[in-house]
This record gives sequence, C-alpha cells and structure tokens, in this order.
Amino acid sequence: MRLSVAANFDDELITRIKDYPVFEVYGKLPSDLVGGGRASLMLAPLSTRRLRQHIELAHRNGLQFNYLLNAACLDNMELTRSGRRRIYRLLQWLSDLEVDAVTVAIPFLLEFIKQHFPNLKVRVGVYAEADHVLNVKHWAKMGADSITLNSPFVNRDFETLAEIRRAVTCDLQLLVNNSCLQSCPYTAYHKVTLAHASQAGHASGGFFIDYCYLKCSFLKLLEPVNYLRSDWIRPEDLSRYESLGYSTFKLTERNAPTDIMVRRVKAYAEKSYEGNLLDLVQPFGYPTNDKETVKDKLGRAWWLSKYVYRPWKTRLAQVRRAKRLAEKRGMLHRSKGEAPVVVDNRALDGFLESFPKGCRSRDCEECQYCHQWSDRAVQVAPEYREECLKLYEKVFQDLLAV
Repeated sequence: MRLSVAANFDDELITRIKDYPVFEVYGKLPSDLVGGGRASLMLAPLSTRRLRQHIELAHRNGLQFNYLLNAACLDNMELTRSGRRRIYRLLQWLSDLEVDAVTVAIPFLLEFIKQHFPNLKVRVGVYAEADHVLNVKHWAKMGADSITLNSPFVNRDFETLAEIRRAVTCDLQLLVNNSCLQSCPYTAYHKVTLAHASQAGHASGGFFIDYCYLKCSFLKLLEPVNYLRSDWIRPEDLSRYESLGYSTFKLTERNAPTDIMVRRVKAYAEKSYEGNLLDLVQPFGYPTNDKETVKDKLGRAWWLSKYVYRPWKTRLAQVRRAKRLAEKRGMLHRSKGEAPVVVDNRALDGFLESFPKGCRSRDCEECQYCHQWSDRAVQVAPEYREECLKLYEKVFQDLLAV
C-alpha cells in the first residue's frame, strides 16, 4: 500500500503520518498562474517561503512532494507564446524548489513538462477524467508516470478497473475518500469554476460561490441515499481493489485539520474504522479547526472578505445566507456530540460484495440496491434536514436572481 496524502501545510501533519505507508504529500499555493482543483478561498493563506520550508520538511521525513497544476482550463493561455513563457517560469521555479512531481489535468501541460522538465514526474489527476481503457492508454502513451482514475465513474465498476489495470504498466491511483455524486452532472462545470477561482490574474479576481458544491450537498440531504451513491471506498474494502492490482491510494482534503487527516490516514492504513464514515469522506468548505484562536478567526474573516464579500459582484444578503449554510454544514464535523448526519461505517460491511454489475447503465430507482443499504446505515436528524433544505432553497433563489 502506498498513500498520497493532502497537505494542509501544518508541520505536525508530516511528523504524525510519516510512519504510516505514506509516500508523498500533495498541495499548492492558494493561487498561481495555472490554478488547481480548489478555489483560493477554500485554502489557508500560504507564502512561497512557507511552501519551500514544507517541501524541505517532507523530504527530511522521507516523503515526496507533489505540486498540483491540475486546473481543467487555462483560458487558452497555454497556446500563446507569452503564456508558455510564464508556464515555463513557474515550472522552473518548482524545479528549483525540488518538488518531486506535479499533477496535471490537461494533455498540453503533460507534453510541455515532459519536453522541458524531464526531471519532474508527471501525475495525471482525477480532473483528466481517465475512466476507460483507451483513454487511460492515451495518457500513458503521452508519458504519464501515474494516472488517478476518474473516481465518480469507475470506483465501483470492477470490470472496468480490472481491464484498465491490465492495459497499462504505469502507476494507477484511486481516490478513495472523495464524496462526489456517482455520475455527477456537475463535474465538468465544477472543475472549470474551481480552476478559474484559483488562477492568479484571472478576470474573476478569485471571487467564488461554489454553486456545484451547494447543489451536491443539497441533493444528499434531499435524498439521503445519495450519501451512498457516491465514489468513496471504505477502508475495509481496500483489499478488493488490491486484488485487482491497485496499491496506490489518494486521500483528501487539503483544508482539513491535522487531527482529521491523521484519523483518515490511520483508518486507511489499518483498513478499519469504527464510527461515522463522513469523518473520512466529508469535504470541508473552508479551513477551520477546533483549536482556532481569535487571531485564526480574524484571519479567516479577512480571507473570506478577500474572495467573497464583494457587494459589486453579488448581494451581501446572499453571501450571509451562504455563510449561515456553511456554518450549518460545519456541524457535520462535530468533534463532540452527535453529528446531524451519520453514515454508520460498519453497517456497510458487505455493501460492495453484492454490488450490482453494470451500475452505470442501470436506473437507480428500479434497482433500489443503495436505497436498501441507506435505510440501515444513514441517519439524518429531521430538524437539521428541514432547516438546511429551506436555507439551500433560499441560496439557490439568490443565485438565480437577476
């Protein structure tokens, strides 16, 4: 087993996970020329000096560092001479920092890096949507050192996973604790909005309201079966994927507190977890933790004001409602007391053993397999559900208003 773990740039995380089967940590600046798979506002502030120090710390502890250049769209900047020169300078800087690998989602970037910086390993990220044999073979022929498969579409398609593994010799990675809706209709749009919300100098100026994330969260509360109709892989089920030839697994989330990230690493390393599965797979809206000081809270308020509180772009009433919703969602990460949504991990023992073949071509409402497991494993506090659904509806009305 080899684990690739999200970096929250807390030095303590490095020292606490180094003795588990972790081979690399991955992350990036909140914004740079290329951008990535998270909006700047979702990540804590990080200086270039602090990034360098963290890379050095990872190396001293025997870990590689993987810098993310996984934006799904560059506004065609890469096709201009000036754009390519700027990309080259960014890559030269990363090479000087001695990053071990970079992750991309755009074929052009893969070929550009292989030509100009052969010392860098290039990993293809989940946003490249590699999810069938021919597609994966194309990426491998372009020179990809590692490919992360498109988790919402293949994580429960075992026949496809087996065929992909037989088709290529490069490293293949599975994202195991993501919680996107299976076959999500928002995927393509979401990754492009995230890219532009993390690109330095983009016309948006980093302004971002995560419509896709809000819709995903709303649909899960509206139909709790969607907590299971997702792409996560339980720690207890890793052996099934290992039997297919997969041994490299990726863990999110880059804005999660250290205690939660260590809990996730431990659970997947030991292939066992007692408790709420959402502890392992639930995303975070913005950086926060239980040990926040007044200075931390003021810093977060400044960070949000930098990217969200812009009355000339949107109504402040809309932002306030979205903030209240984020606070409600924060209750899902309760460290004390019962969370309002619980997915009993051990109640899902056996969930994958009889999982229907050809799931992607089935009508879920006719199949009802996940519905039956949801009835026994998912618990949602009724008052919480009702209050949040009403708040979601108001936020969506705000977003659709002219």
